[in-house]
Amino acid sequence: MTGELGTLANIVSNNEGKILPEWLDLLKTSGILQSGRLKEGELATHCRSFLHALRDGLAGGNSHAGHESYAETREILADFSRSRAVQGFSPSETATFVFSLKQPLFNVVNREKGLAPAVIVQMIWAITALLDQFGLYTVEVYQKSRESIISRQQREISELSTPVVKLWKGILALPVIGTLDSERTQIVMENLLQAIVTEGAEIAIIDITGVPTVDTLTAQHLLKTTAAARLMGADCIISGIRPQIAQTMVHLGVELNVISKATLADAFQVALRRTGRAITKLKSAAPDNGKSLDEDRVG
Repeated sequence: MTGELGTLANIVSNNEGKILPEWLDLLKTSGILQSGRLKEGELATHCRSFLHALRDGLAGGNSHAGHESYAETREILADFSRSRAVQGFSPSETATFVFSLKQPLFNVVNREKGLAPAVIVQMIWAITALLDQFGLYTVEVYQKSRESIISRQQREISELSTPVVKLWKGILALPVIGTLDSERTQIVMENLLQAIVTEGAEIAIIDITGVPTVDTLTAQHLLKTTAAARLMGADCIISGIRPQIAQTMVHLGVELNVISKATLADAFQVALRRTGRAITKLKSAAPDNGKSLDEDRVG
């Protein structure tokens, strides 16, 4: 097989001017340029680079894509796959880049008149197996890249959706929106503990109005967060307990063991009382229209 692959490398080198145009035509026919995310010149550069690296790898005489002679080929494919994942191409569009090279290679091998039929069959079989391996490698890199992008986006969304708000001196509020899982609980806990230290807070209100359901696992995450806050010297109040959530928690036998209120406003009033403050209504001086103006003031 080593000799056939060396011969195949020479055929690729001698017929590059025929392989590249045919390969590009097949890729354009597949619609890879229709979205406008990829320019024809960029595609041609990718094709040329990959073909050169593949030729050099074939010259090494090994038909396994993981061999060191194909290190540059794998590197080119990895960069190609990662960029396609970022640009939003589908896995099939990405893998087509490799698989569409089969036909141009088959055509140039079949046009070689000095080769015996058995040798041609061996060459075609070798290049088919090799390109299949590279196609699978492309999909694997693409999938890992997409998973990395999705994971990063989820972290960014979690961080944006868990802000810690200073309601008053010594009183913080943490509105939670969406489902609490282990990873998100860690982000919530880190944000809250950092804010407690920075603001010197005595009370932290965790508002779960935006949490769709509370099950045993969610309750455990809330308990971990409140316990961590207590260790930092801040008491927690849970607000946003809706009737449906309260019933679910009763059925599950979940006990939060912290003060809970139906609304954030109620929780804020409790926090004010526990810090020695109260909301009082004052009547200010009459405005220009002669009517009195009522104001609420925290004192």
